[in-house]
Amino acid sequence: MNRVDGKVAIISGGARGIGGMSAQKLAEAGAKVVITDLREDEAQVTLAAIKKAGGEAKFFKHDVAIEEQWEAAVKFAVQSYGGVDILLNNAGVAGAAKPLEDLSLDSWRRLMSINLDGVFLGMKHVIPSMKSRAHLWPGGGSIISISSIMGFIGGARAVAYCASKGGVRLMTKAAAIELAPAKIRVNSVHPGFINTPLLRAGEQAMNQRQEGGFQKFVDDVVSRHPLGRLGEEQDIAHAVRFLASDDSSFMTGTEVVVDGGYLAQ
Repeated sequence: MNRVDGKVAIISGGARGIGGMSAQKLAEAGAKVVITDLREDEAQVTLAAIKKAGGEAKFFKHDVAIEEQWEAAVKFAVQSYGGVDILLNNAGVAGAAKPLEDLSLDSWRRLMSINLDGVFLGMKHVIPSMKSRAHLWPGGGSIISISSIMGFIGGARAVAYCASKGGVRLMTKAAAIELAPAKIRVNSVHPGFINTPLLRAGEQAMNQRQEGGFQKFVDDVVSRHPLGRLGEEQDIAHAVRFLASDDSSFMTGTEVVVDGGYLAQ
């Protein structure tokens, strides 16, 4: 089940967190993986774990907001492994939690350049290679973009993040319709609150700012998930592996929500 033997995957933001775990799960299932990120040291840890488990992977240092670096990343994958069959658009930032009236245009644009422009550029630049190889697989090529449950619902002090993740959701649908004749599937994954470095990034500031600190925040978030826990990185990575595989060959333009029941309420 969910095998991706012989396929080549690019994973942006693949050094750690959801991206790093997805890289490991895809490599375990037979894919050759190109991890792209700006965090080279952490990427090397993920590469070592993949290789220790018998998988095959390489690293390419890459800023997803820069088009020329996307061109270079795809060229690197083609030169290293022959082409691209899977793209996981995972790189993203949460941005500062600020009231709307205090959010600067520069901060807005920087977040959009990563969360939204980076997804657009990734799709744009893998398409030629995917088109040339889609006939090799029953499910064709597969583009997967990590959105969020915040792409469905709003949140105070998160207007830029919600806008970017909602944009990923609808960009996915438009691209799926356009690329279906080329046998390229495009889907989005919408995590709930996941126990990742991104979630824990504000722990120190939160401990200083509010009574109960980060633990109170976590307890509150867990209470909103009917399954009664935070998600783990592998929960999202398993969904990614399914969408990358031919087991999902009749799925395109859809949202896979992995949120412990958060949106069901």
